[in-house]
Amino acid sequence: MQVAGLAKHYPIRRGLVLSRTVGQVRAVDGLSFELFRGETLALVGESGCGKSTTARLVLRLIDPTAGTVRFEGADITNLRGDAMRRLRRRMQIVFQDPFASLNPRMTVAEILEEPLIVHGIGDGAARRARMAELLGLVGLAPYHAGRYPHEFSGGQRQRIGIARALAVEPALVVCDEPVSALDVSIQAQVVNLLKDLQARLGLSYLFIAHDLAVVKHVADRVAVMYLGRIVEIGPKDAVFANPRHPYTRVLLAAIPRPDPHRKLARSAAPGDPGGDMPSPANVPPGCRFHTRCPFAIDRCRTEDPALHDIEPGHFSACHLAEDLPPMAAMEAAQAATPAAARRLALYADRRAAQQVAG
Repeated sequence: MQVAGLAKHYPIRRGLVLSRTVGQVRAVDGLSFELFRGETLALVGESGCGKSTTARLVLRLIDPTAGTVRFEGADITNLRGDAMRRLRRRMQIVFQDPFASLNPRMTVAEILEEPLIVHGIGDGAARRARMAELLGLVGLAPYHAGRYPHEFSGGQRQRIGIARALAVEPALVVCDEPVSALDVSIQAQVVNLLKDLQARLGLSYLFIAHDLAVVKHVADRVAVMYLGRIVEIGPKDAVFANPRHPYTRVLLAAIPRPDPHRKLARSAAPGDPGGDMPSPANVPPGCRFHTRCPFAIDRCRTEDPALHDIEPGHFSACHLAEDLPPMAAMEAAQAATPAAARRLALYADRRAAQQVAG
């Protein structure tokens, strides 16, 4: 899949009959990325940054305001009718909430048979055999086919959702936070199931999450979103070991670390932003992260940084990407006193400003 300049803007209307457009909510605002065959691309970011909207855009569940989506070499941005229906077989989604995404009035057999009927796949006997195969793929027994969704646990329901997505043999599966509604003990089972199915069936995943611990286990590449834009994208190992955008460092710093000896001065640490994420209806000028970034300089407040390569395959949308202090220095400051943390932040800001000016 190739996505170029993808955007989704929702109008803000006011007036007696809501006929006057006074602004726009920029839910997604110019995304470009590629997803290769057989890989897992993780899309991460805090709530409200546009991850789920992106998922629906690439699957054409909603229409984009601008940009193009190409899938298996074909432009699918404006497909309609039968052509779009045929494409649905190649692209499926696993929804976030296994309790809301399954019809409570349908048995598991009916849930799994429905996509086969819609796409005209097989006769009755072939569909029953396919249902049994799908249940086995996701670790459920054949007798589960006669049960209703309320008779299953959350993890089992998500397995049913995965089986439904696989029913029509797709090439791409969008996983929209598939484990966030599950207990931690169940999350590992579902993630391992997804990895096993990818290895067996050659699937490609667009894996949407906000839990970087899960992403580190499942992803091949990671794309970090902030306020409707990708601010960093690259191989998983590079992004986790050498993040080149301040927001990525914030997300990594938020991963819980089970070490009772680490007493972090979090409010003074240079990796911690202040305030909340701005509204997508009122996007800041320049770099979108500058209102919370401890390294921001004057250029950041006026000039929107482009996504540029730091090393092969690793891109960052930060004016200071090459000049950020090492992660080790930031972590040392977080473990030090608040005064030391402030000194490191001031030093990094001055050094970045001097190098940009030079």
